[in-house]
Amino acid sequence: MRIVRFVGGLLIGLIALALAAALFILWFDFATDMAAAAGLGPIGYVFLWLAFGANLLLWTVVGLLRLGDDSVRAVLRRDTTADDRRAVRSRERVLVGAGAGGGGASAGVSEPGSAVATRDGEDPRDATIAVVIPAHNEEPVIHGAIGSALGLFPRWDIYVVSDSSKDSTAEIAAKTGVNVLELLTNRGKAGAIEAVIEEFALTENYDAVLILDADTELDEGYVDGVRRQLRDPKVAAVAGFVVSEWKPHERTFVGRMISAYRDRLYFMLQYFMRFGQTWRGTNASFIVPGFASVYRSEALREVEINPKGLVIEDFNMTFEVQHKRLGRISMRPDTKAYSQDPFTFSDYRKQVGRWTLGFWQTVRRHGIWPSTFWVFLGLYIFEVVVVSVILLLTTLIAGFVLVGTLAGEAFVAVPFVGTSFTAVSAFLPLTALAMGLLIPDYMLTCVMTAVRRRPSYLVYGLLFFPIRVVDAFITLKMIPRAWTAKSDGRWASPDRVAKK
Repeated sequence: MRIVRFVGGLLIGLIALALAAALFILWFDFATDMAAAAGLGPIGYVFLWLAFGANLLLWTVVGLLRLGDDSVRAVLRRDTTADDRRAVRSRERVLVGAGAGGGGASAGVSEPGSAVATRDGEDPRDATIAVVIPAHNEEPVIHGAIGSALGLFPRWDIYVVSDSSKDSTAEIAAKTGVNVLELLTNRGKAGAIEAVIEEFALTENYDAVLILDADTELDEGYVDGVRRQLRDPKVAAVAGFVVSEWKPHERTFVGRMISAYRDRLYFMLQYFMRFGQTWRGTNASFIVPGFASVYRSEALREVEINPKGLVIEDFNMTFEVQHKRLGRISMRPDTKAYSQDPFTFSDYRKQVGRWTLGFWQTVRRHGIWPSTFWVFLGLYIFEVVVVSVILLLTTLIAGFVLVGTLAGEAFVAVPFVGTSFTAVSAFLPLTALAMGLLIPDYMLTCVMTAVRRRPSYLVYGLLFFPIRVVDAFITLKMIPRAWTAKSDGRWASPDRVAKK
């Protein structure tokens, strides 16, 4: 059965890659012909590649440089470690000989911090970590998050803060034996995190604090990955590597479509953007996602976790680290955690609205300061706004041309409307609009289908473009609201489903 699944997955991947390659050739030929006909020359080719995003291309190149740098460093570390082990073995042999001759040293004795002293698997450089799980009415999922943490941490290092929950969140947490703080007044996620850190003096008693959402489960290699990254004293925060939970049998068609879309989005953002942004030479990441990330205590003590007027906390905490120059942000794929995506499109829209509003509110709160961080952030903001505007305008034009094409003569006969349709369709025919809007987007879906080996993505991917249009609309809608809306950061929990 495993062989059948492997062969089936391999075939699915090859078919998806072949489809992606065919679509790319079709799109590239059409686009180059259009650029040549318009007389754009080399500039046209630049705009062609920008269809995939300037930031995506920039950070993909940086990520490749980081990959080469990390590979070289890994080889050097292995060589150094091998030399250290040989030195320790040599030292052990000398000590054994001395002991046998009555010199006083006994076999197996070694200096603190040597390889022999860490045979139990613990490294003296490993950070102690407190786990904070803020929760508000998370009865269906809180047990899963705690169970995930208990598989990696002692129960006395886990702290659940129930932020005025009206259900059994606090009771369920208490039965597991972890530390529980129950707040009588709803403070929101940031306020709850601030309260539990202060109540238990976590930044004084631990080297680092992990903030874990109640709907998130940690990968078994998460803690080792975090500790490896925290061994660099310049690292102030370790960003969790989010993976969309894929449980199609527990979701409706809409829920599966949202999970598939998020899976593609997270994959692109993390491998093609944040991997490059968190290289030691760049440190340009503007988000340490609040679902499962770790802050070094000495940095967290300097962070204002819960300022007034923000709807979410993670963008602000990241900007605090960058603005106050508390250290660099690290991210590697070895810190995976599995997050539950919204089950309905209404919850999806609300969640994206909160995230986007929180980003713009954070930009408003911190303003601009001279730094390379803001150079890259400014480039990102410029592209997001411009692409959102172009995407919405182009979609409206495509809709107008589509209606005119389907309606035929009756549409063309309408005064002004018919003239506008003739002019627009001559400059931007429906084929060109489809090629420009749909094909590049679906190419990415084909690649993701090959990576995940999930053929259903080819079906869900047909509906990803409308979700992108909704995202673009929300992005622009939330800009003025960031300067006008009053936010208190209180919870707006979506529908949850218990994890099995």
